[in-house]
Amino acid sequence: MHKLNSVTKACGVFLLWATTAIVLPAQTFTTLHNFDGSDGSGPFAALVQGADGNLYGTTSGGGANGGGTVFKITPSGALNTLYSFCSQSSCTDGAGPTAGLVQATDGNFYGTTSEGGANDCVPYYGCGTVFRVTPSGTLTTLHSFDGTDGELLEAGLLQGTDGSFYGTTSKGGANTNEAECANGCGTVFKITTDGKLTMLYSFCSRDLGGVCTDGAAPEADLVQGADGNFYGTTYNGGKSFTGCQFGSCGIVFKMTPNGALKRIHAFCSEDAEGVCADGANSSAGLVQGTDGNFYGTTQYGGRPESDSGTIFKITPSGFLTTAYEFCSQSGCTDGEEPTAGLVQGTDGNLYGTTSAGGENNNGAIFGITPGAKLKTLHSFDGGDGDEPDAALLQDTNGNFYGTATYGGANGYGTVFGLSMGLGPFVRTNPAFGKVDAAIGILGTNLTGATSVSFNGTAAEFKVASATLIAAKVPSGATTGTVQVQLPSGTLSSNVPFIVLH
Repeated sequence: MHKLNSVTKACGVFLLWATTAIVLPAQTFTTLHNFDGSDGSGPFAALVQGADGNLYGTTSGGGANGGGTVFKITPSGALNTLYSFCSQSSCTDGAGPTAGLVQATDGNFYGTTSEGGANDCVPYYGCGTVFRVTPSGTLTTLHSFDGTDGELLEAGLLQGTDGSFYGTTSKGGANTNEAECANGCGTVFKITTDGKLTMLYSFCSRDLGGVCTDGAAPEADLVQGADGNFYGTTYNGGKSFTGCQFGSCGIVFKMTPNGALKRIHAFCSEDAEGVCADGANSSAGLVQGTDGNFYGTTQYGGRPESDSGTIFKITPSGFLTTAYEFCSQSGCTDGEEPTAGLVQGTDGNLYGTTSAGGENNNGAIFGITPGAKLKTLHSFDGGDGDEPDAALLQDTNGNFYGTATYGGANGYGTVFGLSMGLGPFVRTNPAFGKVDAAIGILGTNLTGATSVSFNGTAAEFKVASATLIAAKVPSGATTGTVQVQLPSGTLSSNVPFIVLH
Protein backbone atom coordinates (compact mmCIF):
# COMPACT_ATOMS: atom_id res chain seq x y z
CA MET A 1 0.00 0.00 0.00
CA HIS A 2 1.42 3.33 -0.96
CA LYS A 3 -0.14 4.89 2.11
CA LEU A 4 2.02 2.68 4.29
CA ASN A 5 5.27 3.63 2.63
CA SER A 6 7.49 6.35 4.05
CA VAL A 7 10.19 7.45 1.61
CA THR A 8 12.98 9.96 1.78
CA LYS A 9 11.93 13.37 0.55
CA ALA A 10 13.60 16.48 -0.57
CA CYS A 11 11.79 20.80 -1.75
CA GLY A 12 7.91 24.74 -4.25
CA VAL A 13 7.77 27.53 -6.60
CA PHE A 14 4.29 28.87 -7.04
CA LEU A 15 2.50 29.85 -10.20
CA LEU A 16 -0.61 32.00 -10.25
CA TRP A 17 -3.94 30.32 -10.90
CA ALA A 18 -5.90 33.48 -10.13
CA THR A 19 -5.24 37.11 -9.47
CA THR A 20 -7.26 37.31 -6.26
CA ALA A 21 -5.21 37.53 -3.06
CA ILE A 22 -6.76 36.47 0.24
CA VAL A 23 -4.78 36.89 3.45
CA LEU A 24 -4.15 33.78 5.55
CA PRO A 25 -4.95 34.60 9.19
CA ALA A 26 -2.95 33.62 12.26
CA GLN A 27 -3.32 30.09 13.59
CA THR A 28 -3.37 28.09 16.84
CA PHE A 29 -2.48 24.37 16.86
CA THR A 30 -3.65 21.93 19.55
CA THR A 31 -2.97 18.20 20.02
CA LEU A 32 -6.32 16.73 21.04
CA HIS A 33 -5.47 13.03 21.48
CA ASN A 34 -2.44 10.76 21.52
CA PHE A 35 -3.27 7.19 20.48
CA ASP A 36 -1.71 4.49 22.66
CA GLY A 37 -2.38 1.35 20.63
CA SER A 38 -5.17 0.03 22.83
CA ASP A 39 -7.48 2.75 21.45
CA GLY A 40 -6.05 2.51 17.94
CA SER A 41 -2.88 3.26 16.01
CA GLY A 42 -1.95 4.64 12.62
CA PRO A 43 -4.86 6.95 11.74
CA PHE A 44 -4.48 7.42 7.97
CA ALA A 45 -7.92 8.89 7.36
CA ALA A 46 -9.65 12.25 7.53
CA LEU A 47 -12.30 12.92 10.15
CA VAL A 48 -15.99 13.52 9.52
CA GLN A 49 -18.35 15.66 11.59
CA GLY A 50 -21.40 13.78 12.83
CA ALA A 51 -24.88 15.14 13.31
CA ASP A 52 -24.27 15.06 17.07
CA GLY A 53 -21.41 17.53 16.76
CA ASN A 54 -18.69 14.96 17.46
CA LEU A 55 -15.94 13.89 15.07
CA TYR A 56 -15.67 10.32 13.78
CA GLY A 57 -12.72 8.49 12.26
CA THR A 58 -10.76 5.26 11.86
CA THR A 59 -7.35 3.89 12.74
CA SER A 60 -5.59 1.33 10.56
CA GLY A 61 -4.27 -0.72 13.49
CA GLY A 62 -4.52 -1.20 17.21
CA GLY A 63 -7.68 -1.54 19.20
CA ALA A 64 -8.82 -4.56 21.16
CA ASN A 65 -7.95 -7.02 18.35
CA GLY A 66 -5.14 -5.25 16.50
CA GLY A 67 -7.16 -4.77 13.33
CA GLY A 68 -7.93 -1.08 13.65
CA THR A 69 -10.83 0.89 15.06
CA VAL A 70 -13.73 3.23 14.52
CA PHE A 71 -13.68 6.06 17.05
CA LYS A 72 -15.60 9.13 18.15
CA ILE A 73 -13.89 12.21 19.55
CA THR A 74 -15.32 15.47 20.82
CA PRO A 75 -13.92 18.76 19.51
CA SER A 76 -12.27 19.14 22.93
CA GLY A 77 -10.48 15.78 22.65
CA ALA A 78 -12.46 13.17 24.63
CA LEU A 79 -12.14 9.92 22.60
CA ASN A 80 -14.33 6.82 22.67
CA THR A 81 -13.53 3.65 20.69
CA LEU A 82 -16.76 2.52 19.03
CA TYR A 83 -15.56 -0.64 17.29
CA SER A 84 -12.40 -2.76 17.09
CA PHE A 85 -11.93 -4.72 13.85
CA CYS A 86 -10.89 -8.38 13.66
CA SER A 87 -13.47 -9.23 16.32
CA GLN A 88 -14.63 -12.18 14.21
CA SER A 89 -12.82 -15.32 13.08
CA SER A 90 -10.21 -14.58 10.37
CA CYS A 91 -11.22 -10.92 10.48
CA THR A 92 -14.32 -11.51 8.40
CA ASP A 93 -15.59 -8.19 9.75
CA GLY A 94 -12.68 -6.42 8.04
CA ALA A 95 -9.24 -5.16 9.03
CA GLY A 96 -6.95 -2.20 8.46
CA PRO A 97 -9.30 0.69 7.59
CA THR A 98 -7.20 3.41 5.95
CA ALA A 99 -10.10 5.58 4.76
CA GLY A 100 -12.53 7.87 6.51
CA LEU A 101 -16.24 7.54 7.12
CA VAL A 102 -19.28 9.18 5.57
CA GLN A 103 -22.49 9.78 7.51
CA ALA A 104 -25.38 8.93 5.26
CA THR A 105 -28.86 10.36 5.23
CA ASP A 106 -30.02 7.43 7.42
CA GLY A 107 -27.77 8.66 10.25
CA ASN A 108 -25.35 5.72 10.07
CA PHE A 109 -21.71 5.85 9.06
CA TYR A 110 -20.36 3.91 6.09
CA GLY A 111 -16.76 3.02 5.33
CA THR A 112 -14.24 0.54 3.94
CA THR A 113 -11.47 -1.70 5.22
CA SER A 114 -8.36 -2.28 3.15
CA GLU A 115 -8.16 -5.95 4.14
CA GLY A 116 -10.16 -8.61 5.93
CA GLY A 117 -13.56 -9.91 4.94
CA ALA A 118 -14.81 -13.34 3.93
CA ASN A 119 -12.42 -13.85 1.00
CA ASP A 120 -8.64 -14.12 0.78
CA CYS A 121 -6.54 -12.11 -1.67
CA VAL A 122 -2.86 -13.06 -1.54
CA PRO A 123 -0.66 -11.37 -0.38
CA TYR A 124 -3.27 -9.46 1.64
CA TYR A 125 -5.13 -10.82 4.60
CA GLY A 126 -8.53 -10.67 3.01
CA CYS A 127 -9.66 -8.54 0.07
CA GLY A 128 -11.38 -5.78 2.03
CA THR A 129 -14.94 -4.84 2.92
CA VAL A 130 -17.63 -2.18 2.93
CA PHE A 131 -19.29 -1.73 6.31
CA ARG A 132 -22.00 0.21 8.09
CA VAL A 133 -21.62 1.30 11.71
CA THR A 134 -24.19 3.02 13.88
CA PRO A 135 -23.25 6.09 15.95
CA SER A 136 -23.25 3.78 19.00
CA GLY A 137 -20.81 1.30 17.39
CA THR A 138 -22.87 -1.60 16.02
CA LEU A 139 -21.12 -2.76 12.83
CA THR A 140 -22.54 -4.66 9.85
CA THR A 141 -20.38 -5.95 6.99
CA LEU A 142 -22.24 -5.06 3.79
CA HIS A 143 -19.86 -6.58 1.25
CA SER A 144 -16.69 -8.69 1.21
CA PHE A 145 -14.64 -8.23 -1.95
CA ASP A 146 -13.26 -11.33 -3.66
CA GLY A 147 -10.70 -9.94 -6.09
CA THR A 148 -12.83 -10.16 -9.21
CA ASP A 149 -14.83 -7.13 -8.04
CA GLY A 150 -11.78 -5.45 -6.55
CA GLU A 151 -9.41 -5.69 -3.59
CA LEU A 152 -7.34 -3.47 -1.32
CA LEU A 153 -9.63 -0.52 -0.59
CA GLU A 154 -7.53 2.50 0.28
CA ALA A 155 -10.31 5.03 -0.40
CA GLY A 156 -13.54 5.83 1.36
CA LEU A 157 -17.08 6.13 0.04
CA LEU A 158 -19.06 8.98 -1.45
CA GLN A 159 -22.84 9.07 -1.24
CA GLY A 160 -24.07 10.11 -4.67
CA THR A 161 -27.16 12.11 -5.52
CA ASP A 162 -29.00 8.82 -6.16
CA GLY A 163 -28.45 7.72 -2.55
CA SER A 164 -26.00 4.93 -3.43
CA PHE A 165 -22.35 4.93 -2.40
CA TYR A 166 -19.46 5.09 -4.86
CA GLY A 167 -15.89 4.02 -4.25
CA THR A 168 -12.68 2.59 -5.67
CA THR A 169 -10.40 -0.37 -5.08
CA SER A 170 -6.70 0.04 -5.82
CA LYS A 171 -6.27 -3.57 -6.98
CA GLY A 172 -8.39 -6.39 -8.36
CA GLY A 173 -10.98 -6.27 -11.08
CA ALA A 174 -11.11 -7.71 -14.58
CA ASN A 175 -7.76 -6.50 -15.92
CA THR A 176 -4.12 -7.06 -15.00
CA ASN A 177 -0.83 -5.60 -16.15
CA GLU A 178 2.40 -7.36 -15.22
CA ALA A 179 4.40 -4.13 -15.05
CA GLU A 180 1.93 -2.01 -13.10
CA CYS A 181 -0.74 -4.15 -11.47
CA ALA A 182 -0.26 -7.92 -11.60
CA ASN A 183 -3.01 -8.42 -9.00
CA GLY A 184 -5.51 -6.38 -10.97
CA CYS A 185 -5.51 -2.68 -11.71
CA GLY A 186 -8.43 -1.55 -9.59
CA THR A 187 -12.11 -0.79 -9.97
CA VAL A 188 -14.86 1.77 -9.47
CA PHE A 189 -17.97 0.37 -7.80
CA LYS A 190 -21.42 1.37 -6.61
CA ILE A 191 -23.04 -0.12 -3.54
CA THR A 192 -26.48 0.43 -2.01
CA THR A 193 -27.19 0.87 1.68
CA ASP A 194 -28.29 -2.78 1.85
CA GLY A 195 -25.06 -4.06 0.29
CA LYS A 196 -25.91 -4.66 -3.37
CA LEU A 197 -22.67 -4.00 -5.28
CA THR A 198 -22.26 -3.13 -8.95
CA MET A 199 -18.79 -2.94 -10.50
CA LEU A 200 -18.85 0.10 -12.80
CA TYR A 201 -15.33 0.05 -14.23
CA SER A 202 -12.16 -2.04 -14.25
CA PHE A 203 -8.99 -0.05 -14.89
CA CYS A 204 -6.45 -0.99 -17.53
CA SER A 205 -9.06 -1.82 -20.11
CA ARG A 206 -6.89 0.12 -22.57
CA ASP A 207 -3.37 -1.29 -22.37
CA LEU A 208 -0.99 0.25 -24.90
CA GLY A 209 2.59 -0.97 -24.95
CA GLY A 210 2.39 -2.27 -21.40
CA VAL A 211 0.83 0.91 -19.99
CA CYS A 212 -2.69 1.28 -18.64
CA THR A 213 -3.65 4.36 -20.64
CA ASP A 214 -6.96 4.69 -18.76
CA GLY A 215 -5.19 4.62 -15.39
CA ALA A 216 -4.42 2.07 -12.70
CA ALA A 217 -4.46 1.82 -8.89
CA PRO A 218 -6.95 4.49 -7.76
CA GLU A 219 -6.19 5.24 -4.10
CA ALA A 220 -8.44 8.22 -3.45
CA ASP A 221 -12.08 9.03 -2.78
CA LEU A 222 -14.29 10.13 -5.66
CA VAL A 223 -16.03 13.48 -5.80
CA GLN A 224 -19.32 14.14 -7.60
CA GLY A 225 -19.16 17.34 -9.56
CA ALA A 226 -21.91 19.88 -10.02
CA ASP A 227 -22.48 18.33 -13.47
CA GLY A 228 -23.42 14.99 -11.87
CA ASN A 229 -20.30 13.17 -13.06
CA PHE A 230 -17.69 11.61 -10.79
CA TYR A 231 -14.09 12.79 -10.80
CA GLY A 232 -11.02 11.07 -9.42
CA THR A 233 -7.34 10.22 -9.74
CA THR A 234 -5.25 7.10 -10.18
CA TYR A 235 -1.78 6.60 -8.73
CA ASN A 236 -0.46 4.78 -11.80
CA GLY A 237 -1.24 4.30 -15.47
CA GLY A 238 -1.71 7.00 -18.05
CA LYS A 239 1.81 7.74 -19.17
CA SER A 240 4.97 5.66 -18.94
CA PHE A 241 8.00 7.32 -17.37
CA THR A 242 10.81 5.62 -15.48
CA GLY A 243 10.98 8.51 -13.03
CA CYS A 244 7.45 7.82 -11.76
CA GLN A 245 6.55 5.28 -9.09
CA PHE A 246 6.16 1.82 -10.65
CA GLY A 247 6.96 3.26 -14.09
CA SER A 248 3.80 5.29 -14.74
CA CYS A 249 2.50 8.61 -13.48
CA GLY A 250 -1.27 8.45 -12.98
CA ILE A 251 -4.27 10.29 -14.39
CA VAL A 252 -7.28 12.45 -13.59
CA PHE A 253 -10.53 10.94 -14.85
CA LYS A 254 -14.21 11.76 -15.24
CA MET A 255 -16.86 9.04 -15.06
CA THR A 256 -20.60 9.13 -15.65
CA PRO A 257 -22.90 7.53 -13.04
CA ASN A 258 -23.33 4.50 -15.34
CA GLY A 259 -19.57 3.87 -15.57
CA ALA A 260 -18.42 5.51 -18.81
CA LEU A 261 -14.90 6.67 -17.94
CA LYS A 262 -12.77 9.26 -19.72
CA ARG A 263 -9.20 10.22 -18.95
CA ILE A 264 -9.03 14.02 -18.85
CA HIS A 265 -5.35 14.39 -17.92
CA ALA A 266 -2.30 12.12 -17.86
CA PHE A 267 0.42 13.32 -15.50
CA CYS A 268 4.04 13.84 -16.48
CA SER A 269 4.27 16.60 -19.02
CA GLU A 270 8.06 16.34 -18.98
CA ASP A 271 10.13 19.50 -18.98
CA ALA A 272 13.61 19.96 -20.44
CA GLU A 273 15.18 18.36 -17.36
CA GLY A 274 13.17 15.16 -17.69
CA VAL A 275 10.85 15.57 -14.69
CA CYS A 276 7.08 15.68 -14.43
CA ALA A 277 6.56 19.42 -14.22
CA ASP A 278 2.80 18.98 -13.78
CA GLY A 279 3.19 16.40 -11.01
CA ALA A 280 3.08 12.63 -10.75
CA ASN A 281 1.44 9.83 -8.77
CA SER A 282 -1.57 11.33 -7.02
CA SER A 283 -2.93 9.43 -4.03
CA ALA A 284 -5.33 12.25 -3.19
CA GLY A 285 -8.91 12.96 -4.11
CA LEU A 286 -10.16 16.16 -5.70
CA VAL A 287 -12.21 19.01 -4.29
CA GLN A 288 -14.45 21.18 -6.46
CA GLY A 289 -13.89 24.80 -5.58
CA THR A 290 -16.47 27.55 -5.53
CA ASP A 291 -15.11 28.61 -8.95
CA GLY A 292 -16.23 25.28 -10.46
CA ASN A 293 -12.70 23.97 -10.98
CA PHE A 294 -11.18 20.96 -9.22
CA TYR A 295 -8.09 21.14 -7.03
CA GLY A 296 -5.74 18.37 -5.97
CA THR A 297 -2.22 17.30 -5.11
CA THR A 298 0.41 14.93 -6.48
CA GLN A 299 2.87 13.11 -4.26
CA TYR A 300 5.78 13.53 -6.65
CA GLY A 301 6.82 15.66 -9.61
CA GLY A 302 7.32 19.38 -9.71
CA ARG A 303 10.76 20.89 -9.09
CA PRO A 304 13.51 18.84 -10.79
CA GLU A 305 15.90 19.01 -7.84
CA SER A 306 13.35 17.69 -5.37
CA ASP A 307 10.49 15.80 -7.07
CA SER A 308 8.43 16.62 -3.96
CA GLY A 309 4.91 17.03 -5.29
CA THR A 310 2.53 19.70 -6.52
CA ILE A 311 -0.81 21.43 -6.06
CA PHE A 312 -2.83 21.65 -9.25
CA LYS A 313 -6.05 23.08 -10.63
CA ILE A 314 -7.95 21.28 -13.38
CA THR A 315 -11.12 22.28 -15.22
CA PRO A 316 -13.95 19.77 -15.72
CA SER A 317 -12.80 19.47 -19.34
CA GLY A 318 -9.23 18.63 -18.32
CA PHE A 319 -7.15 21.80 -18.65
CA LEU A 320 -4.55 21.52 -15.87
CA THR A 321 -2.49 24.28 -14.27
CA THR A 322 0.27 23.62 -11.76
CA ALA A 323 -0.38 26.02 -8.90
CA TYR A 324 2.50 25.17 -6.56
CA GLU A 325 5.63 23.01 -6.54
CA PHE A 326 6.76 21.92 -3.09
CA CYS A 327 10.23 22.25 -1.63
CA SER A 328 10.80 25.82 -2.75
CA GLN A 329 12.23 26.85 0.60
CA SER A 330 15.54 25.94 2.19
CA GLY A 331 15.23 22.56 3.88
CA CYS A 332 11.79 22.07 2.34
CA THR A 333 10.20 23.94 5.22
CA ASP A 334 7.11 24.43 3.06
CA GLY A 335 6.55 20.66 3.05
CA GLU A 336 7.08 17.65 0.80
CA GLU A 337 5.03 14.85 -0.71
CA PRO A 338 1.38 15.69 -0.09
CA THR A 339 -0.56 12.42 0.03
CA ALA A 340 -3.91 13.96 0.95
CA GLY A 341 -6.41 16.16 -0.83
CA LEU A 342 -7.35 19.75 -0.12
CA VAL A 343 -10.30 21.40 1.58
CA GLN A 344 -11.59 24.86 0.75
CA GLY A 345 -12.15 26.87 3.90
CA THR A 346 -14.94 29.34 4.45
CA ASP A 347 -12.40 32.11 3.86
CA GLY A 348 -11.90 30.92 0.25
CA ASN A 349 -8.39 29.59 0.84
CA LEU A 350 -7.37 25.97 0.34
CA TYR A 351 -5.88 23.98 3.22
CA GLY A 352 -3.94 20.73 3.25
CA THR A 353 -1.12 18.64 4.67
CA THR A 354 2.21 17.24 3.50
CA SER A 355 3.43 13.88 4.74
CA ALA A 356 7.03 15.11 5.07
CA GLY A 357 9.02 18.33 5.06
CA GLY A 358 8.33 21.29 7.28
CA GLU A 359 10.75 22.65 9.85
CA ASN A 360 11.40 19.19 11.33
CA ASN A 361 10.72 16.90 8.32
CA ASN A 362 7.77 15.35 10.12
CA GLY A 363 5.17 16.91 7.81
CA ALA A 364 3.31 20.19 7.74
CA ILE A 365 -0.06 21.90 7.48
CA PHE A 366 -0.36 24.61 4.85
CA GLY A 367 -2.80 27.13 3.48
CA ILE A 368 -2.73 28.48 -0.05
CA THR A 369 -4.63 31.49 -1.36
CA PRO A 370 -6.43 31.66 -4.72
CA GLY A 371 -3.44 33.77 -5.80
CA ALA A 372 -1.21 30.72 -5.07
CA LYS A 373 0.56 32.24 -2.07
CA LEU A 374 1.39 29.33 0.24
CA LYS A 375 1.99 29.63 3.97
CA THR A 376 3.18 26.84 6.26
CA LEU A 377 0.76 26.95 9.19
CA HIS A 378 2.30 24.24 11.37
CA SER A 379 5.37 22.01 11.22
CA PHE A 380 5.02 18.74 13.10
CA ASP A 381 7.88 17.83 15.44
CA GLY A 382 7.13 14.16 16.14
CA GLY A 383 5.90 14.86 19.65
CA ASP A 384 2.69 16.39 18.30
CA GLY A 385 2.44 13.98 15.35
CA ASP A 386 4.41 12.69 12.40
CA GLU A 387 3.46 12.10 8.76
CA PRO A 388 -0.05 13.53 8.40
CA ASP A 389 -1.47 11.50 5.50
CA ALA A 390 -5.08 12.68 5.67
CA ALA A 391 -6.99 15.70 4.48
CA LEU A 392 -8.29 18.26 6.95
CA LEU A 393 -11.91 18.73 7.99
CA GLN A 394 -13.36 22.17 8.68
CA ASP A 395 -15.87 21.76 11.48
CA THR A 396 -18.96 23.97 11.58
CA ASN A 397 -17.39 25.72 14.59
CA GLY A 398 -14.90 27.15 12.06
CA ASN A 399 -11.85 25.18 13.20
CA PHE A 400 -9.93 22.54 11.24
CA TYR A 401 -9.29 19.02 12.53
CA GLY A 402 -7.05 16.22 11.30
CA THR A 403 -4.90 13.21 12.10
CA ALA A 404 -1.20 12.41 12.02
CA THR A 405 -0.44 8.77 11.21
CA TYR A 406 2.52 8.40 13.55
CA GLY A 407 4.22 10.25 16.37
CA GLY A 408 2.63 11.79 19.41
CA ALA A 409 3.32 10.95 23.03
CA ASN A 410 3.16 7.19 22.35
CA GLY A 411 4.23 7.01 18.69
CA TYR A 412 0.87 5.70 17.49
CA GLY A 413 -0.49 8.89 15.94
CA THR A 414 -2.55 11.87 17.01
CA VAL A 415 -5.74 13.85 16.47
CA PHE A 416 -5.19 17.60 16.27
CA GLY A 417 -7.08 20.85 15.88
CA LEU A 418 -6.10 24.06 14.10
CA SER A 419 -7.86 27.35 14.69
CA MET A 420 -7.55 30.00 11.98
CA GLY A 421 -9.92 32.38 13.69
CA LEU A 422 -12.73 31.60 11.25
CA GLY A 423 -16.34 31.91 12.35
CA PRO A 424 -19.05 29.24 12.55
CA PHE A 425 -21.17 28.13 9.59
CA VAL A 426 -23.66 25.39 8.73
CA ARG A 427 -23.29 22.28 6.58
CA THR A 428 -26.11 20.37 4.92
CA ASN A 429 -26.31 16.58 4.85
CA PRO A 430 -26.62 15.74 2.07
CA ALA A 431 -25.52 18.71 -0.04
CA PHE A 432 -28.27 18.01 -2.58
CA GLY A 433 -31.93 17.03 -2.73
CA LYS A 434 -35.26 17.37 -4.47
CA VAL A 435 -38.15 19.56 -3.30
CA ASP A 436 -39.72 18.08 -0.13
CA ALA A 437 -36.58 16.03 0.63
CA ALA A 438 -35.58 15.82 4.29
CA ILE A 439 -32.23 17.54 4.87
CA GLY A 440 -30.05 17.67 7.95
CA ILE A 441 -28.36 20.98 8.74
CA LEU A 442 -25.27 20.57 10.94
CA GLY A 443 -23.93 23.39 13.04
CA THR A 444 -22.94 24.63 16.47
CA ASN A 445 -25.27 26.21 19.04
CA LEU A 446 -28.31 26.01 16.75
CA THR A 447 -30.83 26.17 19.59
CA GLY A 448 -33.05 29.20 19.14
CA ALA A 449 -33.06 29.17 15.32
CA THR A 450 -35.92 31.33 14.06
CA SER A 451 -35.80 30.64 10.30
CA VAL A 452 -34.18 28.47 7.64
CA SER A 453 -34.01 29.39 3.95
CA PHE A 454 -32.72 27.68 0.81
CA ASN A 455 -31.23 30.37 -1.42
CA GLY A 456 -33.75 32.84 -0.02
CA THR A 457 -36.80 30.55 0.00
CA ALA A 458 -38.18 29.91 3.50
CA ALA A 459 -38.27 26.27 4.59
CA GLU A 460 -40.09 24.19 7.20
CA PHE A 461 -37.69 23.12 9.95
CA LYS A 462 -37.35 21.67 13.42
CA VAL A 463 -34.44 22.12 15.81
CA ALA A 464 -33.51 18.54 16.69
CA SER A 465 -30.55 19.45 18.91
CA ALA A 466 -27.92 22.12 19.43
CA THR A 467 -25.97 20.60 16.53
CA LEU A 468 -28.75 19.54 14.12
CA ILE A 469 -31.74 21.08 12.38
CA ALA A 470 -34.13 18.90 10.37
CA ALA A 471 -35.42 20.81 7.35
CA LYS A 472 -37.43 20.16 4.18
CA VAL A 473 -36.39 21.51 0.79
CA PRO A 474 -39.12 24.07 0.05
CA SER A 475 -41.12 24.35 -3.15
CA GLY A 476 -39.56 26.96 -5.41
CA ALA A 477 -36.09 26.54 -3.94
CA THR A 478 -33.12 26.95 -6.27
CA THR A 479 -29.49 25.96 -5.97
CA GLY A 480 -27.62 28.24 -3.61
CA THR A 481 -26.68 28.98 -0.02
CA VAL A 482 -28.67 27.67 2.94
CA GLN A 483 -29.05 30.18 5.76
CA VAL A 484 -30.07 29.73 9.39
CA GLN A 485 -31.19 32.75 11.39
CA LEU A 486 -30.15 32.69 15.05
CA PRO A 487 -30.56 35.29 17.81
CA SER A 488 -26.81 35.88 17.51
CA GLY A 489 -26.88 36.35 13.72
CA THR A 490 -27.12 34.46 10.43
CA LEU A 491 -25.12 31.35 9.61
CA SER A 492 -24.61 30.37 5.96
CA SER A 493 -23.67 27.02 4.44
CA ASN A 494 -20.07 26.55 3.35
CA VAL A 495 -21.07 25.24 -0.09
CA PRO A 496 -24.18 25.78 -2.23
CA PHE A 497 -27.02 23.33 -1.76
CA ILE A 498 -27.91 21.70 -5.10
CA VAL A 499 -31.63 21.40 -5.80
CA LEU A 500 -32.29 18.30 -7.91
CA HIS A 501 -35.11 18.12 -10.43
